Amino acid sequence: MSVLPYIFVLLGAILWGTTGTAQTFLPDNAHPFIISAGRSSVGGFSLLIFMVLLKKIKFKTWSWKETFYAAICIALFQLLFFSSVKLTGVAIASVVAIGSAPVFSGIIEWLFLKLRPSRIWVISTLFAIVGCLFLFLNKGEITINPIGIMYSLVAGVVFALYTISSKSLLEKEEAIPAVAMTFSVSALLLMPFFFIYDVSWLKDAGNIGIIFYLGLATTSIAYVLYARGLNKIPSSSALTLSLAEPTTAAILGVFIVGENLSIMSWIGILLLLGSIVVLTIGSKSNKKI
Repeated sequence: MSVLPYIFVLLGAILWGTTGTAQTFLPDNAHPFIISAGRSSVGGFSLLIFMVLLKKIKFKTWSWKETFYAAICIALFQLLFFSSVKLTGVAIASVVAIGSAPVFSGIIEWLFLKLRPSRIWVISTLFAIVGCLFLFLNKGEITINPIGIMYSLVAGVVFALYTISSKSLLEKEEAIPAVAMTFSVSALLLMPFFFIYDVSWLKDAGNIGIIFYLGLATTSIAYVLYARGLNKIPSSSALTLSLAEPTTAAILGVFIVGENLSIMSWIGILLLLGSIVVLTIGSKSNKKI
């Protein structure tokens, strides 16, 4: 098997991991809701135009209900995630959101889909809970904002819902057109925020460049790379490679943004990363039995 699909997934995850860091280069008056709306607009509509030109989307027969559910979830996720980054920093916001998503996904499947959680999921959940406790109890140099962490945790819930609704959509539509439609509808849902919050900072060419980076690189290109790779490799391998996202975010947060994390914060981050490792590698091992 070619190594190229693995590289595609890895590059997509690394691009996702730069999202929070890119946000920190925007001015203080850049509201998270405007950042979310801008990212979805650029990423969604650019990909949508491309797909329409290739005649990959049939609007009359499109799965609108599933798309609408997924779009609401990804819109809410962005609002919560960008708000969390602003309050508690890139490293912690990213790791908590990504680390908690598999946990909440298991809970949702257990409660509503009646799927009994596995032993691996329970171990992974314990890692994630203890990791979050270490972050809440942090007394280090960086300010661990409890509200920011709560935003990240709710973002994890919403991302879990997005994954479930997106999976339903992908059963009926191709991956790249589905991403294009989901983010375009998400952009329409977020559009009213352009008329509510200050957008004067968008007059600066540098700020516009960052929004285009968030839309094109961390949305369109990242999701296309991930989807192309996912078609050729096992989903368990793709999930493991996706660990590059929170890892990239944590490294950039510390070494580029200059966030100072205490020992307790590092322990919390490592436990959350460990929860994903346990879940992905454990699931992969079970499939081999």
